[in-house]
Amino acid sequence: MQIQDLPYPDPGVPDARSGPRFLRWLFRNQLPGQIKSLAWGLLHFASVASIPFCVGIGVQAAVDRSGGRLALAGGLMALACVGNAVGDTFLHRAAVTNWITAAARVQQLLARRTATLGSALTRRVAAGEVVAVSTGDVEKIGWFVEALSRFTAAVVTIVLVCVGLLVYQPALGVVVVVGLPLLALAVLPLLPHATRRADVQREKAGRATELASDTVAGLRVLRGIGGEELFLDRYRRASQEVRHAAVRSARMWSLIAAIQVLLPGILLITVVCYGVHLARQGRIAVGELVTVYSSVMLLAYPLRHFEEIAMAYSFSRPSAKRAARVLSLERAVDAAGAPGPKGPARPERPSGDLYDPATGLLAPAGRLTAVVCGDPDAAGHLAERLGGHAAHAPNTARNGSVLLGGVPLDELPLDTARGSVLVQDKDPVLLSGTLRALLDVPASGAVGTREALDAAQCGDVLAALVQGSLDAADPMDAQLTERGRSLSGGQRQRLSLARSLVTDPEVLVLDEPTSAVDSHTEARIAESLRELRAGRTTVVFTSSPLLLDRADQVVFLHDETVVAVGGHRELVRTEPRYRAVVTRETEAEAETGDRTGADDLSDLDKLVEIEETA
Repeated sequence: MQIQDLPYPDPGVPDARSGPRFLRWLFRNQLPGQIKSLAWGLLHFASVASIPFCVGIGVQAAVDRSGGRLALAGGLMALACVGNAVGDTFLHRAAVTNWITAAARVQQLLARRTATLGSALTRRVAAGEVVAVSTGDVEKIGWFVEALSRFTAAVVTIVLVCVGLLVYQPALGVVVVVGLPLLALAVLPLLPHATRRADVQREKAGRATELASDTVAGLRVLRGIGGEELFLDRYRRASQEVRHAAVRSARMWSLIAAIQVLLPGILLITVVCYGVHLARQGRIAVGELVTVYSSVMLLAYPLRHFEEIAMAYSFSRPSAKRAARVLSLERAVDAAGAPGPKGPARPERPSGDLYDPATGLLAPAGRLTAVVCGDPDAAGHLAERLGGHAAHAPNTARNGSVLLGGVPLDELPLDTARGSVLVQDKDPVLLSGTLRALLDVPASGAVGTREALDAAQCGDVLAALVQGSLDAADPMDAQLTERGRSLSGGQRQRLSLARSLVTDPEVLVLDEPTSAVDSHTEARIAESLRELRAGRTTVVFTSSPLLLDRADQVVFLHDETVVAVGGHRELVRTEPRYRAVVTRETEAEAETGDRTGADDLSDLDKLVEIEETA
């Protein structure tokens, strides 16, 4: 796999049982690139290691006044330098390719898992952890995968050099062979301490990232209540904890680096002293002493890769653990053992009534159904369940999947299920970019962009975008800030509604789509929604009388069970619990008589009359 071939057609199915297992799986899938990097690494390190032998031959040739051997030494030196340059260049190229392709594979896996879980992801994993995994953790995992082949090449080179020194000069070779393993293993007792400190730093950094993400997401609310300084102080404290943990971790790694410099120096001094002693006795030649000395000095270069691989593993292990945790998450129905797709995948999307056996909710095909639920959280969970997101539906395994036209959504391929039922939650996300890009979504083509914007009553939103833009005359080219934070809550809701209407799915589920919109705009949206979605199945979770009065049917749920179905005006008169939810009364007040319901209907009639006149 080359960089230009990214993304992967299929990144594979990861082994997400643990962090080390995930790293091993990733290494196996990068095996061709690892072998290529290992080959170039062997050429590079072998060329570096052969230079001392060339120098030794040259020095001895000069001592013996042998021009032929001196020329041979020069030729071998030139060949070693060419091998060093070529090997280093292509090693770097192969290593960077391994790093980028490994990181890209992890990012693709995370993106697929995010798409599978949908909005349930951030409810099961903290938002800061998701950000940390998809950014910094991906880089650290790629670093370990990239460093592994270079470390292997360094180990092979060191073994070959030790064997060569034993054959070339046994007396000094024994000293090197005994000393090098001690150098490589001397830092092992310190690695657990360094790893623990690195883990603490990662944990504190993740908490700080999560705090920063939550603060930015709620900045408008914090400004409204004057809480910016409180959260800023919390982030300062978290940031200082990260700094102290980073300093503690850096001290340990500095100690390891110092040992890796000190011990090779001690070995070098030992080899020189013992070599001079042997040379005085005439047991070795001067060229042999120079060769062994140069070899020990240059072996410090591949030995540094022991420190690098230790650092890479200690940093990547917690990162791989976090990535494996996210990748191991499943849709609740899958985790509970619900059946997957049986037989060949259905090529066509199902159509028909939408039915939830857990609550008894039935949304007839082609009609606008309003759902009233006294518990907002239960309403949000039911909306997710209707779209096949069952992370918060404990009754899923007991009562079965939601049915669309008699077909269980959980037995459909995920893309088919998502294309059939679109759920817009009560806090939809607006991505940064132009308004044109925001509305450029997979769609049936039956609803145009302008038509959807008009139905969502976005005229003032378009004017505000043009006014706030420096160079966009067309509102479709105006830039939206991250999550649409420059817009009000009602404006964000209407743009999100327009995006959902453009998609024009078979079934559209809206969770409180007008909760932040004024009543006059809400009434116009209700009428436009009814007209634009005519012949399409639409389910709206709301307690607004303006939306309820325009629905084909209203379904009232109590304790997550359907208890009444009918028109809004009928339910206000006949169902006290429904009237209590819609009119914000207590059930005791609602049961005192029908006067409240009559007053509510009278006020509703007046509001509808005003809107129709306007």
